[in-house]
Amino acid sequence: MRNRNSNIIMRGTAILLLTVALILAFISLIGYSRQRDYYPSGMTIAGVPVGGLDPQAASQRVLQVYSSPIEIQYNGGVIQVDPTVIGFNMDLESMLADADLVRTGNSFWGGFWDYLWNRAPQAAQVPLRATIAEDRLRIYLQTNIAPRYDQSSTPAQPIAGTPNYTHGTPSQTLDIDRAVPLIDGALQSSTNRVVVLSFTRVGVARPAIQDLELQLKQIISTSGFGGVIGLDTIDLQNGQEVHFALNQGQPISIQPDLAFTAASTMKIPILISYFIQHGKAPIDNDTNSKIIAMIHASDDAASDDMMRLIDPDQGPLIVTKYMQKLGLQNTFIAGFYCSPQSPCPEPGLNTPANQRPDSAITAPDRENQITTSDMSMLLEDLYQCAQTGGGALIATFPGKMNKDICNTIINYLETDKIGVLIQAGVPDGTPVAHKHGWTPGCFGCSLTDISDSGIVYTPGGNFVLSIYTYRSLDSTFLFDPTNLLFANLAQAVYNYYNLPNQ
Repeated sequence: MRNRNSNIIMRGTAILLLTVALILAFISLIGYSRQRDYYPSGMTIAGVPVGGLDPQAASQRVLQVYSSPIEIQYNGGVIQVDPTVIGFNMDLESMLADADLVRTGNSFWGGFWDYLWNRAPQAAQVPLRATIAEDRLRIYLQTNIAPRYDQSSTPAQPIAGTPNYTHGTPSQTLDIDRAVPLIDGALQSSTNRVVVLSFTRVGVARPAIQDLELQLKQIISTSGFGGVIGLDTIDLQNGQEVHFALNQGQPISIQPDLAFTAASTMKIPILISYFIQHGKAPIDNDTNSKIIAMIHASDDAASDDMMRLIDPDQGPLIVTKYMQKLGLQNTFIAGFYCSPQSPCPEPGLNTPANQRPDSAITAPDRENQITTSDMSMLLEDLYQCAQTGGGALIATFPGKMNKDICNTIINYLETDKIGVLIQAGVPDGTPVAHKHGWTPGCFGCSLTDISDSGIVYTPGGNFVLSIYTYRSLDSTFLFDPTNLLFANLAQAVYNYYNLPNQ
């Protein structure tokens, strides 16, 4: 009887336990089924945490993040931009499908078994799926950001009557090529939705070449210079030119150009003519010494020797012939410097410049004449020959002139280091390949003609500058005030190419 009662108790207990187990299993099954309705803990869609959310709530959260404006900061402006305006399009359906596959794609009973053992499902990250219409983004930047926030440059301006310039401001232009990937990155980020755009800075704009001409004329006017002055300067980067002449401060015609006494500046054509005559022949020590004496010491006797090396009797006329072959119609030398006897039966030549009705205002030497435009043209040809191996010198004298010879000539011209006139107006150490001249040939006496012409090499651009002046002997024409005028004119041109920094 006791065994029977014991069996009944055991069966009842077993049934009770099984019933409890079934109830617990059913409850767990319901809990697991409900859990499968939500994304697992730690899951992200496009970087947005969605663990514990159902698909609808997760969708709203992702939309809320990626439809919020991004912030663009540029040149002091803060702009809130709707992503759809600049072509951002998110494929939310595909991302939710991938997330649902993670949520429900595994075996139901395998997942239930893990649930029973309290094993958390692995966290999953669904990447962002989106496209950006780059053309729309670029159009937006070009039409909405750049016009409002770009900064135009303000050119430096010459200060009237001085060789100096005011400070300009550089331009700031949106770097669109750099902006596109930066904005793309912000649009595709769930957390970092602020982007700082960069700009391209362009230096201070140079004034118009006409402003330089006006400045140079104002410098001459304020200097009180009362003679005749001719000036020509050429931008060796683009060929732009300033060319004018003044008499007593009043403009005079430069068609044709005005003849001046070339004085020692004629030694540039003499040097070039020597190399045209002898081509690539090596320079011996004696000739080298003569060239140095002619350029550095401005020695007239050495200049005559150089012309005799061109031709013992007709040297000056050959120099003239070579210059006229280059198209320099107003440049000639008809005799040696130190010899009263000219190789020309009637000294001097008729040129467009010295046949002007007013040609007497500069009293040009009958045997040694040039114009500012002729000298500048010759120096420009020399520069182009030295820089590129091209230009009129090589084209006119093939087989005689070449790049190396032209650089040799420029090196000789750089030995004329006198520290006055054009050199006085540029910073120390600035290379100036030039030749100065004045008459009479004494440094401290009253002068009638002062001139200087050369190629000036600067960080901001290279240029040719030719200045010729004349005042009659019965007027006060001392060297110092005229030297200051030359220096101020040279400084103004130098500053035009090397504007002050903002």
